[in-house]
Amino acid sequence: MPLTFFAAFASVYGNYRYSQTGVPAEEDVFLQSRLLPWDRPVAGRYNETADKVSDWAVVLGITPLALAGYSWYGGDASGKDFAAYTLMFAQAIALQSGFNLLIRSTQLWPRPYIYATEGEGAEKAREARGEAYGSFFSGHTSAAFTIAVFTGEWFSEVYPASPYRGIVWASSLSAAGMVGALRIAAGKHYPSDVIVGALVGTGISLSVIRLHRVKNERVSLIAGPNTLGISVRF
Repeated sequence: MPLTFFAAFASVYGNYRYSQTGVPAEEDVFLQSRLLPWDRPVAGRYNETADKVSDWAVVLGITPLALAGYSWYGGDASGKDFAAYTLMFAQAIALQSGFNLLIRSTQLWPRPYIYATEGEGAEKAREARGEAYGSFFSGHTSAAFTIAVFTGEWFSEVYPASPYRGIVWASSLSAAGMVGALRIAAGKHYPSDVIVGALVGTGISLSVIRLHRVKNERVSLIAGPNTLGISVRF
């Protein structure tokens, strides 16, 4: 319950802070020359098609829950397992979203297309709102890797002897990596944004899963005639 409340608070507070971001004064805009060396080549890029495709990738979010539902329907997992997994997934998504929006609300540096001087990118830059000035770090990539890790972990837990474990992990991580690549191609994020997003999404997912595993191993509920309590093993 504490983790659930904390995840919900992080998501709500992150969204609130993000909604308060405004367009900085022209003299306060992060200079292109101050970008990290490996990010500078991306400055000024914009591709609407890549942007839309990366947004459509949100449908991948149903993958882990669809897989868990299939395992439950097929009798390979219990309803309790499905409910616990759904809660863990929701916690991880809320945490990474809240953390991402909180960091992006600080507007460390603008999205790449803000530096565009011609074409669609320049037009997009003229219409930019406050959110366009907080590129670090990529929320799409963070969410994609959260989804990928949960998909691989569920499959590995339910089907530990399956010869397809490697394929599931490789496919999930490759799809998440493709989302990150599309965000760079779209001119919405720099390589640094995507790399950090991947690390954050992966880290939060593994942390949530680990916390639940520790709780399952060390804490148990004792219920019986005239008895109700909690047993904790140290």
